[in-house]
Amino acid sequence: MKQLYTKWGRALDREHVLKEYPRPHMVRDSYLNLNGEWEYAFTEKFCKPDEYEGRILVPFSPESVLSGVDRQLQPDEYLWYRRMFLISQEGQSQDRCCRRLLHFGAVDQSCVVFINGRQAARHTGGYLPFEADITAFLRPGENEIMLAVKDLSDTSYHARGKQKLARGGMFYTAQSGIWQTVWMEEVPEKYIQNVQAEPDFDAGKVRITVKADADVPVEILVRKPKVYNSPMCSPSDVTDLEMEELQVWGHAWGMPGEKIEVSLSEVCPWTCEEPYLYYFTVIMGDDRVESYFAMRTFTIESDRAGIPRICLNHKVQFQKGVLDQGYWPDGLYTAPSDEAFIFDIQSMKDTGFNMMRKHIKIEPQRWYYHCDRMGMVVWQDMVNGGGKYKPWFVTYAATVLSWRNWKIKDIYTKFLARQNKAGRLEFVKEMKETVELLKGHPCIAAWVIFNEGWGQFQTEDMTEIMRKQDPSRLIDQASGWFDQGGGDLQSLHNYFFKLRIKPEKRRATVLSEFGGYSLRQEGHSACLTQYGYGIYTDKRLLNKAYKKLDKEVEELIPEGLCASVYTQLSDVEEEVNGVFTFDREVRKIGGGRCT
Repeated sequence: MKQLYTKWGRALDREHVLKEYPRPHMVRDSYLNLNGEWEYAFTEKFCKPDEYEGRILVPFSPESVLSGVDRQLQPDEYLWYRRMFLISQEGQSQDRCCRRLLHFGAVDQSCVVFINGRQAARHTGGYLPFEADITAFLRPGENEIMLAVKDLSDTSYHARGKQKLARGGMFYTAQSGIWQTVWMEEVPEKYIQNVQAEPDFDAGKVRITVKADADVPVEILVRKPKVYNSPMCSPSDVTDLEMEELQVWGHAWGMPGEKIEVSLSEVCPWTCEEPYLYYFTVIMGDDRVESYFAMRTFTIESDRAGIPRICLNHKVQFQKGVLDQGYWPDGLYTAPSDEAFIFDIQSMKDTGFNMMRKHIKIEPQRWYYHCDRMGMVVWQDMVNGGGKYKPWFVTYAATVLSWRNWKIKDIYTKFLARQNKAGRLEFVKEMKETVELLKGHPCIAAWVIFNEGWGQFQTEDMTEIMRKQDPSRLIDQASGWFDQGGGDLQSLHNYFFKLRIKPEKRRATVLSEFGGYSLRQEGHSACLTQYGYGIYTDKRLLNKAYKKLDKEVEELIPEGLCASVYTQLSDVEEEVNGVFTFDREVRKIGGGRCT
């Protein structure tokens, strides 16, 4: 496979890697970024290495070229990380006890964290963040972080997305280890653990819940909304001066654990054209965090013809989407910079898309923040797992059965790869954690529980759990083949047949995957082989075919089509069906070379 680089990967400053504040929904002044060079070693047994093999650039996985390692972690190996950091007592207030929290954005799949040789945390789940209070393990001066990682990849039931040890076709290079920002913050003894804002668009109110292990009053200040949708605007990050200048539009007091209701003097709706964000401050004792929310609601409502439609703020919105795998040639799962995120989102808006379906992957919260402030709607997939998939059933047979509208019950047989009870329980746990992590982002319109029968099971039960977890969003319970008749969307995939729909009376009808037209661009393709759904050798013919397909989709809207998702944003390895090439250098659909 040919190694490609993005322009952001080529310009990467190894001394300043992804330094932006990683958690825009809970911003504190205290922040120590631990990205950069760590020591690493591979071992066959779970034992501390006698010596390290070299340096790895965190947070890039060892399989990526930007990590400096470019080596696959195998299921029978362990990957060890090590770095030193300094703890200084200078400047620490004497009238309060401070605690230090260590955060990992994501580590794939399982890991154990040691601080100064003592175990401080364990975690399984390669797509979700975790933190550890490491105060008791620290000492003044130099301290050591050590991490041991195990990744079974697609040999087990754990969540894995599109990762596969034997990559090819629609499955891509497996990655492992640390792949999101590592950072540390200082908090008071009694601190704010989490903040959730639930906007009530129709009532003109917001309800804010503050989680804290403390019986201390909470003060909330909501400020005048502002649009931060310029492609070049990338704060997390409203400055202190800007925050002070914004007029307070809501003020309330309450206690941790309560839903503190704040009435707004005026509602400025969040839309794709004007994505207003309300910033607010939460103060609890010595702790203070900044956050934001938006006033908007996604619903299914019938039009004058009685056809169920997707609505944003009670106005019909056709959601024209693109499938986004979130892979990069030089960083794999990790974008080489914040600017790379912004480029993808803005480029899709420029192409005419107002929605992105984040495909069976969870991004760092910076990505969702940019969608929030730039006005890009998101459908968020849950990350698939389960046993070994059977392509003859979940791909080929399912395609025909879906076309003929034959329904199949989703009993967790060997055909849907969910025989392992531990894997089913883990999916439920991680589904809940995913929603809790991301539901504060106004850009997210829909949760997609299962994709094409990959590890699908008890779909109606999962839908009920999801609805209870977040009643404010739409649910696509089964994107693709194994529709069980529930959720809010009749979700169709169609790559091979003439586009057609049969609208329902209750659920909105969406074409959640289609297209996938492929063109291999010489000099910008990672593989000699190519995969896609309709192969073209000329950009002119590709664009002619895309425009024809796009017109066919538009003709289905009056019949009841409510959303479409074109495959896909960029090429990924063999799958060369992107709007852009894998390196984001050439726009194949809708234009020429990218600048």
